[in-house]
Amino acid sequence: MKTWKWFASASAVALTAAITVPAQADVSIDDIVNDAATAGDVVSSGIGPKGQRYSTLTKVNKDNVGSLVPAWAMSLGGEKMRGQETQPLVKDGVMYITGSYSRAWAIDVKTGREIWQYDHRLPEGILPCCDVVNRGGALFGDKFIFGTLDAKLVALSAKTGKVVWSKKIDDFKAGFSSTAAPLIVPSKAHGPILVTGVSGGEFGIVGRVEARKVDSGEIVWSRPTIEGHVGTLNGKPSTMTGKKNETWKGDLWKTGGGATWLGGTYDPDTKLIFIGTGNPAPWNSHMRPGDNRWSCARIAIDPETGNIKWGFQTTPHDGWDYDGVNEVVSFDLNGTKAAATADRNGFFYVLDRTNGKFIRGFPFVSKISWASGLDDNGRPKYVKENYPGNPTASKDGKKGKAVFAIPSFLGGKNWMPMAYNKDTKLFYVPSNEWGMDLWNEPVTYKKGAAYLGAGFTIKPIFDDHIGALKAVDPASGKIVWSVKSKTPLWGGVMTTAAGLVFYGTPEGDFKALDASSGKELWSFNTGSGIVGSPITWEQDGQQYITVVSGWGGAVPLWGGEVAKSVANLNQGGMVWTFKLPKTVAAN
Repeated sequence: MKTWKWFASASAVALTAAITVPAQADVSIDDIVNDAATAGDVVSSGIGPKGQRYSTLTKVNKDNVGSLVPAWAMSLGGEKMRGQETQPLVKDGVMYITGSYSRAWAIDVKTGREIWQYDHRLPEGILPCCDVVNRGGALFGDKFIFGTLDAKLVALSAKTGKVVWSKKIDDFKAGFSSTAAPLIVPSKAHGPILVTGVSGGEFGIVGRVEARKVDSGEIVWSRPTIEGHVGTLNGKPSTMTGKKNETWKGDLWKTGGGATWLGGTYDPDTKLIFIGTGNPAPWNSHMRPGDNRWSCARIAIDPETGNIKWGFQTTPHDGWDYDGVNEVVSFDLNGTKAAATADRNGFFYVLDRTNGKFIRGFPFVSKISWASGLDDNGRPKYVKENYPGNPTASKDGKKGKAVFAIPSFLGGKNWMPMAYNKDTKLFYVPSNEWGMDLWNEPVTYKKGAAYLGAGFTIKPIFDDHIGALKAVDPASGKIVWSVKSKTPLWGGVMTTAAGLVFYGTPEGDFKALDASSGKELWSFNTGSGIVGSPITWEQDGQQYITVVSGWGGAVPLWGGEVAKSVANLNQGGMVWTFKLPKTVAAN
């Protein structure tokens, strides 16, 4: 069984470089809601609250993308490497990123020089599940806000990097942490609110979504994701999630998991927050009969009250750790306000985002073994023999019958965000093809201890590839094209109105593909594996493209036999920014 020992201590100080800081305007809620339509900045995770990761920029296109060159690169420095899963933000000539071990930077985008750096002081005993990563921050007003591995939210001055406020989310000694980028959404009753989730499902915490006042960090409402728990609104108890013991038996709902560790998206059309929920706890499904709502689900939340408007469970009674946290991307499908999500369980789902009704679903990875398909309501058709066996039925009571399940618990798609192109009407999904030997074991909840009740070994299922970037048609369920990767894909994807798709590989190659055909048009090796998410923006008439490089994340920690394929990859920490070169006149 793996252990969590990525402990660190750092100085919580801002370092201001002796350089001229660009003039900066405050980020408004309108800036965030309209982020996808503005070319000069990127002020939200997802390049817009809907999470489409689509840019309207076309100056870098199919004809000239092969000429991209580095504009600048900045090292994150020090010995604190591990995985760099951040998505940068850009506003008024300043880039904001987070890094491993709960660090943050502001960078001058013209020169690549550091403006300030913040190192959060981490205590001994933090319990991050899947590396010491951070996936980005939020900009609002004059603040840059991000979550930390010791389960805090920190608001920094965007200009100086100094702490404006800091709030405790929960007890890190119980397994809580925070790695997702916060979400800023409008609210009539409360003004703009900061929406965050929690990590820690492998420790038996109970997932929840919280809304806070951006200026102070004070909680406005909270919404637990497991039935039987009661939310809060304006400091008072509000409504219960579901009905106590409706789909959970006994007291297991009290330590039921359902962590909201990836954060959410927001749809301005329906005015709903969409967020995914993680695995139920423990992994041993024989201990918790029932559907175990709302674990492994997508839920829609009213930003005014924190109440759940609808829920769709992708893997009821999960027995394989198929977290349902994957992002919900809003898009329009033949006049329907739709939403799409590519689940760890290997199925791609299209829902009506106004009510959560199932429109269609289909596999996007090969050889799925735990279910034979989906019924008319989107519920999986389980292959009962592919549930791992009950350990209490074994001779010694210590280990249940093992099964080989596809996909592995790291998923057909894990955290790495997909992109949607409005022009091709395709989703670009970073997927992985792998399986796992999985068995159940007895387990008892203990605060701060891994609460799994399972053992596993991940294995590849093809000789020539594990990862595959796939173009998925949500209208037909067809895979239009697929580009194979020898190693697992673990970084995000971006697409543009110029018909391009950008993504990175564990070998460090940052690539541009033709969005219609998947043909590779450009590649640049960054020197370390890419597990971050790219962005693009325009400044002074020039289009820039940035990705943060630095190998790590869950694959080398949890990957079993698959981890051998990436054992020799170098860690790192670099911000790479690219542009087209200026035309040089011939002599």
